[in-house]
Amino acid sequence: MPLQAREEGPRRALEGADEQYKYDAASSSLTLSSSSLSRSRDSTQHENDTSNMSFPKSQPDWNNLQVLHRNTLPPRAHFFHYTSEEVARTLDREKSTYQLLSGTWKFRHDASPFEAPEWSEADPLTWANVKVPSMWQMQGYGRPLYTNVNYPIHVDPPNVPYENETGSYWREFTVPKEWDGQQIRLRFEGVDSAFHLWVNGQEVGYSQGSRNPSEFDITSYLSKSGAGSVNTIAVRVYEFCDGSYIERQDQWLLSGIFRDVYLMAFPKDAIVDFNSIPELDDTFTKATLKTNVKTQGTEGDVALKLYSPDGSLLKQDTFKSSASSSVVVDGKDLRLWSAEDPVLYTVTLTFAERTIAQRIGFRRVERKDPNFLINGKPIIFYGMNRHEHHHLYGRAVPYESMRADLVLMKQHNINALRCAHQPNDPRLYEVCDELGLYVIAEADLETHGFDPVERSNIKDQNTKSGYEIQEESYKTANKWTSDNPEWKEAYLDRAVELVQRFKNYPSVVFWSLGNEAFYGSNHAAMYKWIKEADPSRIVHYEGDRDAVSADMYSCMYWSIEGMKKHVAEKNDRPLIQCEYGHAMGNGPGGLLDYIEAFRTEPLLQGGFIWEWCNHGLLKKEGSLEYYAYGGDFGDYPNDGDFVMDGMTWSTHEPTPGLVEYKKVIEPVTVTIEGNDLKIRNHYDFVDLGHLEATWHIVSPNAEDSSQVHPLALPIITGGETGTVKVPTQVSTEDVAKYLTINFVLRNDTKWAKKGHEVAWAQVPLANIPKTNALITVDAKGQQDDQSSVREKNGRLHISLAGGSRHCTYDLIRGNFAWSDEKGEVITKGPELSLYRAQTQNDVGESGDGPIWDRFRLPSARMQVRSATWTEKNGVVQIVSKVRVAPKVLEWRCNATMTYTITGQAVEIATEGDFSGTCPELIPRIGLTMSLPKTYDQAEWFGRGAGESYRDKKAASRFGHWKATVDELHTPYEWPQENGNRTDTRWVRVGASAPGGGTPLLVELGEPFDFSLRKHSLEDLDKCKHPHELTPLDETVLNLDHVQHGIGTGSCGPAPWEHNRLRPGPFKFTSRFQLG
Repeated sequence: MPLQAREEGPRRALEGADEQYKYDAASSSLTLSSSSLSRSRDSTQHENDTSNMSFPKSQPDWNNLQVLHRNTLPPRAHFFHYTSEEVARTLDREKSTYQLLSGTWKFRHDASPFEAPEWSEADPLTWANVKVPSMWQMQGYGRPLYTNVNYPIHVDPPNVPYENETGSYWREFTVPKEWDGQQIRLRFEGVDSAFHLWVNGQEVGYSQGSRNPSEFDITSYLSKSGAGSVNTIAVRVYEFCDGSYIERQDQWLLSGIFRDVYLMAFPKDAIVDFNSIPELDDTFTKATLKTNVKTQGTEGDVALKLYSPDGSLLKQDTFKSSASSSVVVDGKDLRLWSAEDPVLYTVTLTFAERTIAQRIGFRRVERKDPNFLINGKPIIFYGMNRHEHHHLYGRAVPYESMRADLVLMKQHNINALRCAHQPNDPRLYEVCDELGLYVIAEADLETHGFDPVERSNIKDQNTKSGYEIQEESYKTANKWTSDNPEWKEAYLDRAVELVQRFKNYPSVVFWSLGNEAFYGSNHAAMYKWIKEADPSRIVHYEGDRDAVSADMYSCMYWSIEGMKKHVAEKNDRPLIQCEYGHAMGNGPGGLLDYIEAFRTEPLLQGGFIWEWCNHGLLKKEGSLEYYAYGGDFGDYPNDGDFVMDGMTWSTHEPTPGLVEYKKVIEPVTVTIEGNDLKIRNHYDFVDLGHLEATWHIVSPNAEDSSQVHPLALPIITGGETGTVKVPTQVSTEDVAKYLTINFVLRNDTKWAKKGHEVAWAQVPLANIPKTNALITVDAKGQQDDQSSVREKNGRLHISLAGGSRHCTYDLIRGNFAWSDEKGEVITKGPELSLYRAQTQNDVGESGDGPIWDRFRLPSARMQVRSATWTEKNGVVQIVSKVRVAPKVLEWRCNATMTYTITGQAVEIATEGDFSGTCPELIPRIGLTMSLPKTYDQAEWFGRGAGESYRDKKAASRFGHWKATVDELHTPYEWPQENGNRTDTRWVRVGASAPGGGTPLLVELGEPFDFSLRKHSLEDLDKCKHPHELTPLDETVLNLDHVQHGIGTGSCGPAPWEHNRLRPGPFKFTSRFQLG
């Protein structure tokens, strides 16, 4: 990539001021003329000139599209200067010529920039203390506001309100004495949304672009007393600026200096920018590292050294600072970088007694016939979108938390990261280089807020689908900024800042032009600049439907059928889903189907889950603490819980969705064919030598007693399948047993310890019976069995086993109560039920919850229409005709429930069908019953240990499990349906405390679902935060014959057709036994 002087346009300070910026070929730097600096200072100060009787006295920079930056230095690669090569190779910024200014600052908050005090009149020492970096809303000033799409201000670009919250920051600092005579730079890594800077009372400049850096030469503003003397820095930050119109990302509106601020010392003769870009030949056995630099001051020699991954010196070169270097690496010295094997070399560049260092990786990115390739192979992105978020600090994410996120991603088999939707802390890219993650580096650009503006103009919306309305809106919404020439420089600024900062990081494989900003000529200008500046990477942009200014097609939340249709019609380049699998609440469902499509259709090269974390912010109300979302701070407009859509909780711990994702994208899968195990390696570049495999047997009829045995693996290269014989100790005729195989790390890595599980498989050794038949109900009974039945006041009273066990059947409501000598076991039910609490995916735009509400499924209750009973040989049989139906409507589910009751067990055979104008889909068909509150734990054989559903169960392995009712509950931060366990063979529910009652063993005639909970269905539907849930004085047990799937209807497809539950005939048998 050639080093280029910054185009004048994006740095223009005043309209028509074309002569302000001068490019100095000798120093390769851009400078601002003194006359324009004078105008810059005059343009923003509070004036007392009574001759100017107007307001405002001049157009504010933060409300002026023609001013993006004032007196900032050109964008450059991210690096630090070191005084020696040895120290530089540590890449420890604390050892560089750097001084961190983060920490405690003085702070004042005002409702408007016009109400903020003149610095000459302010007394910052009397102000409050705040931490930098931080967001001021997280420190008690103003309040957070969440919107997904809508602008939180009146739409009038480029103008923003004068009532524009303003934070004034101030602190003192000293410059180290050893920095005397050097250029002192002040760098801000991120300020939201715009700011002016003063040093020692003198205005230095202005900058906007919230997630891009701003760097100033403050040498001439420092105290004339020299190094060691006290200086002051003052920063005025604005909540909104004209740039806010192109920063409308789906996240909290938060403001302030939210990334590090620091000083750097650059000698008069110094490297100020560099490129170090590897190129690989077509055999991938020879690489050339091409490096060039930009310097300030006098030209001279640059010494380049390239160190191998083990730290030994591999190559060295000397070149003129005005020239370039080409270093060849081949043979055994060359190892390629990939997410699977992130091999890093270190390059050092020494010029004028200062050294900079960069870790580089040899890899090649290209689009070719028609896939995109990394190192010559068409890889699949098993990706994740990640916003910067912390539950305590907002977007001011500590390094340790950021690194923990990336480590957790690697531990869950994620290989790619989309930096949604803005540049991140530069240290994130360093960690991605180190751990091995492919990165889509995205520009700080989104204008989604113009969509609702344009939608308000669309006629006959009731005749159009949601997608048709969206596409019609998008075609006109681009006029505001994306296809508006007045905004071209602002768009280019975002592209230049992105590329120049991160151009030397091997993990960055794609540049992205932004997100949901429609498509227009300004995107085309960004694409053109990027392709000329950096031909070593390819460019992504989802909003470009025809990929005119993108190197691939990209989509969001498409169905599998939609993706396959696309690549069948447009096969000139690949398709990725830059967002899919919307991870909101209980979900996403159907991920396994997506991964199977990616692995079988060559032009579908993967996707990125939306998104990594719930964005809950910890809110304290007295002694109450909870994770708040839109509206919880009184913010308006807001999009409520739509910000709670992550695969980790707000605290960044895994949700069941992340565990499911890890399983479906695991890099090793196993199938069985006769006596052969077929082991598939889904890696692209590495074999399975870094993994160890073991096997053991799991059986539903006994505790897992099988020992763990090693399993020898052959060499299976990336993308290939190997064969291993079923261990000789195992019989493929074993009934109801599973061969479980685990793949774990052989050695420690930077992201996990030895023994970390990467993949696992369970293969049935024979056809698994549908039920274990642990419970036998003898309908004929025995001559000496004792029972009695009497009816009184609409109830049947049944005495069994010589009077030690009792049942009551409510002939009106169908409630069946069962007790023994230890007390009650079933207190109410089992009631035939069709409804479950709705998930966030159910209530979403594509969810099925609205259907259920329209057909009043939440109110559907069971009623008895008729009943007959008999008693013979100690066996009581009740045949009950029941109906499950709502009020108001005429549709119904009619069923016959036949109860066979003995002294030891109860069997309920349920058979039914639907009639009338029924809902197209229903949530479930099953039984709901109440148990005493003491029944607070379950033991079962089936899928576990976590929750599972018919389209979200891949991560749940068969085994024996035991959990309390609290452990069975999944604490979603927006209450909803949760805690189901699917493919259950049997479950035993009992009390954890001694004497808590006789356990209840349950099985169905086939694998079934169960859940055990202490919250009512109504509460789960009604409550909006976990602390609002009220524990019941009973325990609710649900036994489901079948359930509707989960899907991703909150923002994506509803459950796939094969996971939908449509009304129709059904039949199932439930068996209950005490003990």
